[in-house]
Amino acid sequence: MSNPVRTASCILILALSALMASTGTRADTIHVAAASNFQRTLKTLAPLFESRTGHHLVISWGATGRLYAQILNGAPHQVFLAADTARPARLERIGRAVSGTRFTYAEGRLMLCGNIPSLHTKGLRVLAEGKFNRLAMANPRLAPYGRAAREVLEHLGLAQDLRFRIVRGENIGQTFHFVRSGAADLGLVALSQVLALPADERPSCIPVPKKLHAPILQQAVLLKDSPAARAFLAFLRSPEARKIIRHHGYRLPQ
Repeated sequence: MSNPVRTASCILILALSALMASTGTRADTIHVAAASNFQRTLKTLAPLFESRTGHHLVISWGATGRLYAQILNGAPHQVFLAADTARPARLERIGRAVSGTRFTYAEGRLMLCGNIPSLHTKGLRVLAEGKFNRLAMANPRLAPYGRAAREVLEHLGLAQDLRFRIVRGENIGQTFHFVRSGAADLGLVALSQVLALPADERPSCIPVPKKLHAPILQQAVLLKDSPAARAFLAFLRSPEARKIIRHHGYRLPQ
């Protein structure tokens, strides 16, 4: 009996190959703007896509808000992998993205991590007890993970009490660096970043309950139409890519 996932992956590969053949077999370069939290995952996905199709990905990383500003200012990105839904939707609404191409490729998961020995036993109560100097979070204006972190503190009634202890990273990558370097005792970061490290190098972490913040739905959208860019978005929705995305710590839409 055939494996349905393997069969679906083979069908996708054949479809991508046929697409290349029908468009002149020329390998193209695809400029992708991608949210910082997705860096390790996309670095795993990129060579698979490139080997399947012959196309080449040029990736720009950053906070979703910063990448959005670049797109509005004319940056030559063809695909936007945001960490939220609002900005891809806005680009589609104002005619800066191809209508009907937007979809959710992952749902992020927020973690509280740090070097507090009691983190695993006390959980989120360590935030209320306040026995730490600095709490790192991404800038809520630029990074959806930062917005989720702010919602957590507001839900717990701690936003005002902790406001002078917060250090903000421009993106979730910088935020995680604050925790790893010891510049912050605690940080609200992405699970995908934690899983990127070897097990013996990971800080202590606990998951933040989903009920404390709005879902971190990460959407992709096509900015400039081309067969190669469409092939990349199709690849992101393939069973093979979805398996890798899940393995890197994301939930997946049904």
